[in-house]
Amino acid sequence: MQTWDKLHTRFEAIGERPILALFEDATRAKSFTIQTQDMAFDYAKTNIDADTRADLIALAEEAGVADKRDAMFRGDKINDTEGRAVLHTALRNRDDAPVMVDGADVMPAIRDTLKRMADFSDHIRDSDITDVVNIGIGGSDLGPAMAVAALAPYHDGPRCHFVSNVDGAHIADTLRGLDAKTTLVIVASKTFTTIETMTNARTARAWMVDHGGNPATQFAALSTAEDKTAAFGIAPAQVFGFEDWVGGRYSVWGPIGLSLMIAIGPKGFNAFLDGAFAMDTHFRAAEPLENMPMMLALVGIWHNQICGHATRAVLPYDERLSLLPDYFQQLEMESNGKRVQMDGTASPRDTGPVVWGAAGTNGQHAFYQLIHQGTRVIPCEFMVAANGHEPELAHHHHLLIANCLAQSEALMQGRSLAQARKIMQDKGLSGDELERQAQHRVFVGNRPSTTLVYDRLDPYTLGQIIALYEHRVFVEGVILGINSYDQWGVELGKELATSLQPVVEGTQSAEGKDSSTASLIDYLIRHRDA
Repeated sequence: MQTWDKLHTRFEAIGERPILALFEDATRAKSFTIQTQDMAFDYAKTNIDADTRADLIALAEEAGVADKRDAMFRGDKINDTEGRAVLHTALRNRDDAPVMVDGADVMPAIRDTLKRMADFSDHIRDSDITDVVNIGIGGSDLGPAMAVAALAPYHDGPRCHFVSNVDGAHIADTLRGLDAKTTLVIVASKTFTTIETMTNARTARAWMVDHGGNPATQFAALSTAEDKTAAFGIAPAQVFGFEDWVGGRYSVWGPIGLSLMIAIGPKGFNAFLDGAFAMDTHFRAAEPLENMPMMLALVGIWHNQICGHATRAVLPYDERLSLLPDYFQQLEMESNGKRVQMDGTASPRDTGPVVWGAAGTNGQHAFYQLIHQGTRVIPCEFMVAANGHEPELAHHHHLLIANCLAQSEALMQGRSLAQARKIMQDKGLSGDELERQAQHRVFVGNRPSTTLVYDRLDPYTLGQIIALYEHRVFVEGVILGINSYDQWGVELGKELATSLQPVVEGTQSAEGKDSSTASLIDYLIRHRDA
């Protein structure tokens, strides 16, 4: 508690101190950049100074981050509201060390599943299959969809499509134009009961039957419910399960990543795992000051819990990472969007931030106006590669990098009223009109950002980036004293949707529902096509 108070006092003392003032120290950039392999994280353009950073590290030490990190990797049941271990890291474990859960080493089963996935992927890639449709939702969709899009230059397998929304438009638009005889459908649902996923799966099965395909050989399942997958008609050899110690939003490393493996091949998928394992190794071994996930998390704590900035923007300057903000939105907001601490008491402070963003440079023409001149401060997290995948279009990539760096520089520097007046004066304005126009061109500046840079977006690097943010969420959750690995917040809406379905279908009355819900249902039923 004392360290929290100390940090708040520091923030009050800093006031409006210009971030630029910190660059009077010639070593600022070097001291506030962390590098691991070919990746560097720059947080120099924040108002964190050396003393503040020391207090943030002390906060992490007081929360026991290192001990809880070791407990997670060890297989302890740190998800204590559900009595489960948290071992998505085991799915990408690349050494020979055992990982124990309830006295048993889980690694042999993980390696066996990975081998089965590779064999199945090779079979599909060598077959007449031209398209793969992954049907899932949440982590069973966002992870593979994001990764497949990110690694498009490495695709040498069938085309991959993703269906998540129960809105019939999604499945209809996806299947339209596909050949049912050369399409593989992957149904991703651990329990094989997720209502949106199973509704779409049944629609896809009917489509395949109606158009000459064979569901017995052209369906696969990512599920542990073998009785239900068998009842659906999916052969056991085409079912790939994973344990309950792998949360949905952390599951792209195992069977949920099957569509990615089919797209880029087992060798590319192994490189993806290698990158994540490298970040795991760094996270476990590096001292806090040189620990990239730790410092990324502490910057987030500073901006959200101490400075009171309620949102953060994730801004990848890479078109192929356009789904990454959505992926990180789920990762952070489902994990740390909690109001109760591990002991069941209410959190004394705000917990997870609102995470949002878009790929640059598109975002610059959509919402950067608010970031630069709006009344709220929005910390920005930029990321950009040194090299693109289109050497013949190198000038495009140079312009992309210039835009990325210019935005972070502009956020920090801003534009003063004196500078704005000079611009208007040079345009020939004077008097009140000069003053009025100048005010519109002032940028307050002093707005913080971080920048993650790397060599090239390849499978290894993507693995590093995702693991970096996973561990960032873990560190923030530990410091906030919450369980990052349950998700009770999604349950109530699901329960109510199930009870409302017969009312919406008109087979049950709306009696007992609030007047707003009942009125809306009445309107929708009355305007429904016969």
